[in-house]
Amino acid sequence: MTQSSGGIDTVLFDLDGTLTDPFAGITRSIQHALAALGAVVPPAEELGWCIGPPLWDSFAVLLNSSDKELLDRAVALYRERYTVTGLYENELITGIAPLTRNLSEAGFSLYVATSKPHAYAGKIVEHFGLMPDFIRVYGSELDGTRSAKAELIAYLLAEEGRSPEQCVMIGDRKHDLIGANANGLRSIGVLWGYGSREELEAEKPALIAAEPAGIGSWLSV
Repeated sequence: MTQSSGGIDTVLFDLDGTLTDPFAGITRSIQHALAALGAVVPPAEELGWCIGPPLWDSFAVLLNSSDKELLDRAVALYRERYTVTGLYENELITGIAPLTRNLSEAGFSLYVATSKPHAYAGKIVEHFGLMPDFIRVYGSELDGTRSAKAELIAYLLAEEGRSPEQCVMIGDRKHDLIGANANGLRSIGVLWGYGSREELEAEKPALIAAEPAGIGSWLSV
């Protein structure tokens, strides 16, 4: 049984794994960074878990290190490739464009809330023609500030003057739902990204959607 969507007029979307599939760009850029550091470079298919969490967290695991200087270096090397090439090694999820357009036309206020730096996230949203549907793209700063979803969502609510009861957070990983729960928002987990059903169910979302159209139905669009 799903919870009611009553009272919601504001929809927050995660980016990676929710609006777009960034697998190639992210995994190749991680491999680039690891190779440059002389570290073990896993095959791309073993790096899907890195899509969603903050980069520093992923590199801490991949490098088995908490050395901030090393992790900062890894992130810088990642961005060396990502900002030029990886950003656009990305695909729009089928059904997302009609969903965001229909929600916007129905009067919902749409925002992107991503751990990715907003400087990059905005370019991706614009690249896929989604920007007209969104009021603003919220992301982390380049130094990692607000890369934690709970902190990012709290910042968005304060900046936009939105109450938690008005909002729903949509994402493919537990980090999205944990961030929503920490701020008193309802949440929707999506199955087309990089989190499993079990990962999402553990955070008790209002809905788990198998396709974008299911979100529209839940919001009565």
